[in-house]
Formats: sequence, structure tokens, C-alpha cells
Amino acid sequence: MRTRRLRTAHPVLWAGWAALAAGAVLCVLGWYGISGERYAERQLPYLASCTVPGAALIIAGAVLLTHGGPASAAARVEELYGLLVAAEPADAEEPGQAASAPVATSEELLTVPGGTLWHRADCPLVAGKSEAVRADPRLWASGELGPCPICEPPPAGPVG
Repeated sequence: MRTRRLRTAHPVLWAGWAALAAGAVLCVLGWYGISGERYAERQLPYLASCTVPGAALIIAGAVLLTHGGPASAAARVEELYGLLVAAEPADAEEPGQAASAPVATSEELLTVPGGTLWHRADCPLVAGKSEAVRADPRLWASGELGPCPICEPPPAGPVG
């Protein structure tokens, strides 16, 4: 399920592409004007009016594209996370009614090596992953592991 936000391009990206295109056109016009002039004094107006602003627009477009790409990706990740967390049951009475059943109920607690959270064994984030191992109580006690916000394991942490 894709939402309207994912289907539309970010306005910063459009502005970046427009600035790049306008800068390229100005640079080409400046080059064409300079190539027809023999003396440097007559080439200077083309540099000042076309080539320098064209180069500035190319740089501005590159900056906009550089900053717009991660912002767009971050918005997509946020949207997908929202869809994962706020999943509604198919038989909900009201559209805004959240799921009341827990996502996971297992008492076995697992973690992924290098991860920062502990999960219930049937949590959708670790279910079926062969690299998931039993959560080590020492990591939890040292504060290196926190509870998963999706499956909400017991706050006391792993035992045993």
C-alpha cells in the first residue's frame, strides 16, 4: 500500500533538477557567446552574464539534490515505520481504532548480534531469523540492550 506522500517527489528535488538544467543552459549560452568573440574584452560580458551564474546554479542544484535525497528517504522510512507500528486489524469497527491484540506473546527473549534491542521470539522483527540468539542478561544489565517498541517484551529484561 503506497500513500500519496510516497508517490510525489519532494519539492526540493524538483528545485534541484531545475537549477541544474538552468545552470547547464546558461553555461552553454556563455560558451557559445565567448566562442564567437576574438578579444577578451568582448568575452567578459558573456562570462559575467551567463557562465558564472550558470556555474552557481549548477552548484546550487547539486546542493539541493544532495540535501533533498536523504530527506525524501527519511520521510519514506518514517512513513513505512508508521505503517508497521500502527497496523489496524482487518475487522476493526472504526477506521481509527488501533489493534488491541499484542503483536507478540512469547516468553522467550532474543536479540540479534550487534543489535540494540531485545525481542520476544515471535516478534516480527526477529521471527524466522537464523542469526537471532537468546538475549544475554549481562548485556541487558549493562544497558547495552533496550526493549523492542514493537513487541514490548517484559521491562524486567531477559532472565536466565
